[in-house]
Amino acid sequence: MPEGDTVFRAATNLATALDGEMLVKTDFRVPQLAITDLSGRRIESVRSRGKHLLMDLGDHVVHSHLKMEGSWHLYPPGGTWKRPAHQARVVLHTADRVAVGFSLGVLEVWTAEEATTALDYLGPDLLGPDWDAERATRAVASDPDRGVAMALLDQRNLAGVGNVYAHELCFIVGLHPEAPVSVVPDVARLVDKAARLLKANSLRAMRCTTGDLRSGRELWVYGRSGRPCRRCGTRLLKGEIGEDPLMMRVSFWCPRCQPAPD
Repeated sequence: MPEGDTVFRAATNLATALDGEMLVKTDFRVPQLAITDLSGRRIESVRSRGKHLLMDLGDHVVHSHLKMEGSWHLYPPGGTWKRPAHQARVVLHTADRVAVGFSLGVLEVWTAEEATTALDYLGPDLLGPDWDAERATRAVASDPDRGVAMALLDQRNLAGVGNVYAHELCFIVGLHPEAPVSVVPDVARLVDKAARLLKANSLRAMRCTTGDLRSGRELWVYGRSGRPCRRCGTRLLKGEIGEDPLMMRVSFWCPRCQPAPD
């Protein structure tokens, strides 16, 4: 599931292959960009901003968001793709590489001017040069009645935490995902743990929150409903949380380690 660390790794891999390279052909396969041609432009940098991936081309920026199923792949010219061609949303050719964005949830081309403000709504990037723990802490604490998991998921508070990390963090600090922020003993410590987790996983192929990299032992609660809690042995539960009925998130917790709020 793409979260801030996933996008950071994707941007790092793309940057290694593409930074400084000239686009010799571009093929945008979404209706709104069907006639867009960015060939002849140099890729100045590829970078992430929270869950957003940005390719700087001087006068334009290619913006993508992986959402649930998106991914970026790199191939040699003429190489066999690992995903079906009908899932490709954009194909970018340089002399030595072909970058393919598959099943991208969002794909846009901004002018350089548009790009300067398009993501201003995001909070500090947990993996970015603008990371500001104090600002993120103030943002999370600003709504004390809000559920902890939803506060962590709000990209306006801090950019990069997704559903996996939000629920793993709730378990680590012993709070039910729907417990209000007001009961968090130390919001700054929670925010610091979020930053530490994402940084530790930023260049790993496998996400791990338990410290145990063995297969099947990487996570505390996420995706483990019905299985025993790694701390107390109680069967883990699964439910839904959310502030919008149309945007509910799957939730996992231990009823003993993380008792439901009163």
